[in-house]
Amino acid sequence: MTPTPAPVTVDLWFDPVCPYSWTASRWLAEVAARRAVDVRHHLMSLYFLNEHRTDITDGYRHVTETTRGPARVAIAASLYAGEQVLGDLYSAFGRVNFDTWRHPTTAELHLAIRAALASTGLPARLEDAMESDEYDDTLRRSHDEGLALVGGDVGTPITRIDGVAFYGPVLNAIPRGDDAERVFDGARLLAAYPQFFELKRTRLSSPVLT
Repeated sequence: MTPTPAPVTVDLWFDPVCPYSWTASRWLAEVAARRAVDVRHHLMSLYFLNEHRTDITDGYRHVTETTRGPARVAIAASLYAGEQVLGDLYSAFGRVNFDTWRHPTTAELHLAIRAALASTGLPARLEDAMESDEYDDTLRRSHDEGLALVGGDVGTPITRIDGVAFYGPVLNAIPRGDDAERVFDGARLLAAYPQFFELKRTRLSSPVLT
C-alpha cells in the first residue's frame, strides 16, 4: 500500500479587504480540495504596510485607514477562538464582500463582518473591534511576523510553502481545478530555489474576484 503523503503546510498572511489576498486564498482553497494541503491563516494589515510611506496618494491612504476594521475584527476573533477560526471567518466575509462590492463603504464592511460572525458562530460583539484600537498591538505582531520572513518592500498577501516565504502570488483571477494545482507546483518550485526573488509584470485589468 502506498503511504499517504504528509500534508504540505501553507501559511497565508492576508488583509481581509485586499483583493489579491482573496484571489490567493481562493486559489489555495482550490488546491486544498484536490490534494493534501494544510492552509493556516494569519493577519497582516494594509494600513500598517502604508502608514509611514510618503509615495502614496491621499486617496489611497484614506482607503487604508477606513478599511482597517475587518482585520481588527479578525484578530479579535483569533484571540477569542484561536487562529484556526480565521479560514472560515475570512471565507464567510469574502463571499459577502467580494461577491457584492469592489469598493465597499464602511457601512458595507460592517454588514459583511456581521454576516461572517453570524455564519461562523462567533459572538456579534466582536464587531465592536472594527472601530477600536484594542487589538492593534496583536495585529501588528502578526503583521510583523509575516514581514520578517520576506522583508519590508512587499504587499499582501505573504505565502509560506515548505517553510519558505514570499510576497504573493498576486493573482488577477482565481486559478481553478488543474490550473490551481499547476500554479501551486510552480510557486512551490520557485520558492524552493534559494536565489529566487521576484517575478512581476504590470497589471492591466481589474482583478476578477469570483
